Amino acid sequence: MSPHQDALPRSLYRRISLYLPGLALTLTLALLAMTAQRLTGLMALSPLVLALILGMLMRNALGPLPATGPGITFSMKRILRAAIVLLGLQLTFAQVATLGLHGVLTIVLTLAGTFVLVKRAGRALGVDRKLAELIAAGTSVCGASAVLATNTVTRGTDEDVAYAIACVSVFGTLSMLGFPLIGHALALPPESYGLWTGASIHEVAQVVAAAFQGGEVAGQSGTVAKLARVILLAPLILTLGAFARRRGESGTGPAPTPWFVIGFIAMVALNSLLPLPEALHGPVVALTSLMLTMALAAMGLETDLRRLRAKGLRPLLLGAFGWITVSALGLGLVLLG
Repeated sequence: MSPHQDALPRSLYRRISLYLPGLALTLTLALLAMTAQRLTGLMALSPLVLALILGMLMRNALGPLPATGPGITFSMKRILRAAIVLLGLQLTFAQVATLGLHGVLTIVLTLAGTFVLVKRAGRALGVDRKLAELIAAGTSVCGASAVLATNTVTRGTDEDVAYAIACVSVFGTLSMLGFPLIGHALALPPESYGLWTGASIHEVAQVVAAAFQGGEVAGQSGTVAKLARVILLAPLILTLGAFARRRGESGTGPAPTPWFVIGFIAMVALNSLLPLPEALHGPVVALTSLMLTMALAAMGLETDLRRLRAKGLRPLLLGAFGWITVSALGLGLVLLG
């Protein structure tokens, strides 16, 4: 073997060794979070949020762990983006078509209206623009996944991300508990109730937990509506990226083009034309969930609670405003149909 050929494996080994401690840590926290969710049997107990909490507890109890830094960064960036691309394999354009024109308009208008109103409310409350943008995305689209994806172009701090995820987790849980009671009180038809949950509740797991309390039809309607809403994450991030590049914020350099969003759309299109075989669907869903959970664990490991507390209550008020807005706007549009 030539010296050049021998140097390549050594270089590869050093690179793997550099990332391995952090990757092992985020993988361990992710598996712990997912195991806890399975043992409790609570679908609405999000492994994403549990992983974030575990990471934050470790970071603030032990301080930064320098040897894990490269792997943690890799989890937050590369693994997250790959997971969002894979998320496209869970969706098809045919699923969106089953909602009908009214259903699609309800989802689009609820998302767009909520995002714009939360952003404006953030300015009125004096909340930092980046944090307000993350709360707006998490509330209007799909919770923690939307916050993480949006931050690739918003580029807020780790504490901004953690605060936004905490907001969407708390208020999404309140929606999960309250929507079935309100839907029953209003005597909403199953399709309408399902559409409302899918268009308005933050996390996918929370939607499923709330929607199926209205019956099988409502559960299916809510799940499809939520998945259709996830598709809109792609144009939202592309739009935010374009605005960020136009702003050309000094000191940060140009915002990156979110190529992973193009990959997400490509996977949706591929899955629409050549549906993923049933035998592969479960493993792909499980792998995607694991990768997203690793990204959240990494985010927790980079979050300093002292800096999080320093942000005060105004962002929490903004999260509450977003929760009320998305719930009321979604219900109003459903009732108009």
